Amino acid sequence: MADNSNDPEELMSIIEDTSESDLPKLKRPTWKVLVVDDDKDVHQATKLAVRELIVEDRPLELIHAYSAHEAEQKLTQEPNIAVILLDVVMETDTAGLDLVEKIRTQLHLFAVRIILRTGQPGYAPEMDTIQQYDINDYRTKSELTRIRLFTILTSAIRAYRQIQNQQLLRQGLEKVVNASTELANIHGLRLFAEGAVKQISALFQIEPEGLICAQQLSANEEHNAQIIAAAGKYCDLVQCPLTELASKTVRDCLQRCLVNKENLFEPHITLYFSTAQGRGIAAYVEIERPLEAIDKHLLEVFCANLSVGFDNVMLYGRLEQQAYVDPLLKVANLNSLLQFLTDSNDCEKQHSTLALVDVDEFAAVNDSFGHQFGDALLKAICTRLIEHFPRCFIARVGSDVFAIVGPPSEVHSSAILATFEQPFVVGEQPFNAMASVGLVKVDHCETELSSLYKDAQLALKQAKHHHRGAAVTFSTSIGQSARDRIQMLAELRESVANNALFLMYQPKYQLETGTLTGIEALLRWKNKHGSLVPPDMFIPLAEQSGLMVVIGSTVLEQACQHLAELKQRGHATLSMAINISPAQLEEANFIALLKETLNRYQLSPQQIEIEVTETMAANDLEFMCDILAQVRALGCKVAIDDFGTGFSSLSVLHRLPATRLKIDRTFVNAMEDDDSIAKMIVNLGQTLGMDITAEGIETELQKQKLQQFGCEEGQGWLFAKALEFPDLLRLIENQE
Repeated sequence: MADNSNDPEELMSIIEDTSESDLPKLKRPTWKVLVVDDDKDVHQATKLAVRELIVEDRPLELIHAYSAHEAEQKLTQEPNIAVILLDVVMETDTAGLDLVEKIRTQLHLFAVRIILRTGQPGYAPEMDTIQQYDINDYRTKSELTRIRLFTILTSAIRAYRQIQNQQLLRQGLEKVVNASTELANIHGLRLFAEGAVKQISALFQIEPEGLICAQQLSANEEHNAQIIAAAGKYCDLVQCPLTELASKTVRDCLQRCLVNKENLFEPHITLYFSTAQGRGIAAYVEIERPLEAIDKHLLEVFCANLSVGFDNVMLYGRLEQQAYVDPLLKVANLNSLLQFLTDSNDCEKQHSTLALVDVDEFAAVNDSFGHQFGDALLKAICTRLIEHFPRCFIARVGSDVFAIVGPPSEVHSSAILATFEQPFVVGEQPFNAMASVGLVKVDHCETELSSLYKDAQLALKQAKHHHRGAAVTFSTSIGQSARDRIQMLAELRESVANNALFLMYQPKYQLETGTLTGIEALLRWKNKHGSLVPPDMFIPLAEQSGLMVVIGSTVLEQACQHLAELKQRGHATLSMAINISPAQLEEANFIALLKETLNRYQLSPQQIEIEVTETMAANDLEFMCDILAQVRALGCKVAIDDFGTGFSSLSVLHRLPATRLKIDRTFVNAMEDDDSIAKMIVNLGQTLGMDITAEGIETELQKQKLQQFGCEEGQGWLFAKALEFPDLLRLIENQE
């Protein structure tokens, strides 16, 4: 139901002679969060994750929609929805993104914050959404733990509340501007005060010579005032404290006016302008002729109208501060940066450098030390950036991202990274922080300003992909690479939807006898042009975009289906090696899916060998040991692929419940020059009681050396290339 408890009229009921028990109980205000996902489990998981969470002193109220169409209806029915947790792929692959477009362009809901949730967007899809859609965040579902979800929702709700406040302020400001006179078009407080001085002069038909306007710097402190406008002999005192005014008479009149908060007509005319902020404004007028009753009446009306004008200006100043100043660090924000780039017309600014500085692992700092510590760290970093780049424009453009604009001689990677070499002092304690940097050249003649910031984001993404503390300057190749990845991802999604990916099989042989022992299933993809795309190009993209779980299920299904067909043809002794991605292993139902597939095709678990890479195993050892132990409990074998190419220790290998060690083709290719590594891996595997398989055997010499070392099994072009299933059947029959 809609929550109307924010309506002030409903809160102002008059209560007479009623006991406390008779008082109506007002519903507690909530933040409405619309959860849009076609998976009921996601709704339940979200409900559990945000249970009893309090954000900005309010609980969360979840509204559920199971399709983009239903979500659109909810948005038209439910007012004041603050945040939308939106799945990307629902009725269609772009249902979520299409809904974002409708929300902004058709429903005209600009305040609601949108958090996209998907499998794992990766670099290219995140770039795509940043370019095209107004979203608050873009996260994988696996990232949104309770703590992360609380953090993201808090940030989104704060942004929603700020935008709402800005909209209300703008609406009120527009009403004032439309109903005001010439002065209402002046938004600067000093300019407005100068205009007021001229209007007073015109009102009394005198020269603006003896006029002065002073404002309290803080409420209820009449002695803490500053001159904000003046004319004639007082004009040099603008922005000076009132206490520096030489004339005691004028000074006393202004201070007495601020204390009494009213117009004074004796002994001199001093006008008082009240403001909603309580920071009164007083204007002293030197006029020689005596005031008549009509003059006093005109002054009263004038002051009342002008007080509204001063309020207008101060409201506009507050609005401008909210729109262009970061509330935590009191520096420019993203809006201010974009305006700065747009207004940079001189040559020096046109040929400058824009740098985005992202504090590495800042989310982990917040999680480990708390948001108060994180805010203090940001303040320390901002202070140092201002000190190191005093002539540059500095803004905070993200939760942990700063922007620097300045000449290339000052704004370059080495200067920025040097800023982080010394620890920052946070709470009187030193704290080391690192940053990744993306840079782009600002050239108004060649580059549209709208794309400059996006180019800098691309460079920053590249830097973060490399390693902590890296810096990358944007180039045309980076932009083209991003566009190529977006195009490839779109084609890959289409191929997955049309079941266009297929398997090829690499035969494996016993080195001593030459007997066929098994096959390895290899995933292949032909794009729409009929060209084979290398696996090392499309498989990482599939993993980053969340497609690998769907693809992995298809691979498991097809491999088991073909193994069952081989069994029916009398080849029951052959084993099938299947490569498994980290995303598949992290699925809660992976073991159940593996068991069900084996049962459905009546396959013995001993015929299946699950292959994982050394890097996968080392990244999360406890999890890998647990999940692989479950695989072994089913009866399946486990192989460590690409051994020797990662950085895992021997203790990692010793703990894993693996049955086979595979020598990477890199070490097999090097055997003719140096066979020590291959020999060491064979000895290591034998010591640990594992079977050994060598990949990429291409020469008889490689085979003979591996045999001498004690390697039992091998695969490679010396025996057979990877084959499609019909060709594999013919190969087996011919060999028999």
